Amino acid sequence: MHRWSDPARTPEALRPCVLTLGNFDGVHRGHKAVLTALVEAGQRLGLPTVAITFDPHPIAVLHPERAPEIIAPSRIRDELIADTGVDGLLDLDFTTEFAQQTPGDFVRSVFVRGLDARCVVVGVDTRFGYRNSGDIGTLVDLGEQFGFEVIALDDVGDGERFSSTVIRRRLASGDVADAARILGRPHRVVGTVVHGNHRGRGLGYPTANLGPDSLGLVPEEGVYAGWLTRLDLPEGEPDRTMPAAVSIGTNPTFETSDPRTVEAYVLDRDDLDLYDETVMVEFVDHIRPTLRFESVDELTEAMSRDVAHCRERLAKIVPA
Repeated sequence: MHRWSDPARTPEALRPCVLTLGNFDGVHRGHKAVLTALVEAGQRLGLPTVAITFDPHPIAVLHPERAPEIIAPSRIRDELIADTGVDGLLDLDFTTEFAQQTPGDFVRSVFVRGLDARCVVVGVDTRFGYRNSGDIGTLVDLGEQFGFEVIALDDVGDGERFSSTVIRRRLASGDVADAARILGRPHRVVGTVVHGNHRGRGLGYPTANLGPDSLGLVPEEGVYAGWLTRLDLPEGEPDRTMPAAVSIGTNPTFETSDPRTVEAYVLDRDDLDLYDETVMVEFVDHIRPTLRFESVDELTEAMSRDVAHCRERLAKIVPA
């Protein structure tokens, strides 16, 4: 998938095209419905497909006090978009100056001059341009003016509209199973394995600690069943994706000032050296909240139960 940031530098191989636009944070099932329709329209018209997104998130620029936590930062988001079969991703630099464009100016400069759009696929609630003043009716009118077709898709949901806002709420409460239902896959965090305090190894459960610069929204503190994938290994390699018990918290039993960490114990494995590797941790189910135990023995007993619960939960699932 081609990725670029200046519409004036669009690769000629992607002009003319079929396009869509959005923040695509999380690339959830609602986003995937739009991206799938985009690819289908491209196949019907025999044209390449382009998704347009923004960096940083527009709310972070216009209303920083209300800026949402990002579910899937650009590295994760871009890979998920590429997996849908989209040919190109135009990642526009969102600034206060950029936000001053009228809907017509935006469409003229990006859709028409930059991409030579012949078809635009969007959700029916799409808004664009200055103060979000452009809506689907505006887009249809501009399509008639500039010669591109508009396909508007109804909201996708199961009881409620699938949205990034709902996913954030689920992750904040630890409900990673329902977040996965909306995402269409387990939520993931990607980071480099760093040295921690090695308490887990001393207790018989060596963990891979993700560094503080990990990517992806970290769920509520607690213990989760999940998967650990070693991204530095090629797909299909043994020990690439393994079942894990994942802990998020500050180790309250030890009464330390440890920062909140994400650490994963690969079930029944004490022979792995993962330091400095890039790994992906996926969250399948919440096992229990973070607790403070009266002794290390109580903690070890709880960890044994946690591992048993994770093993039982994950035995019923084939990793994606």
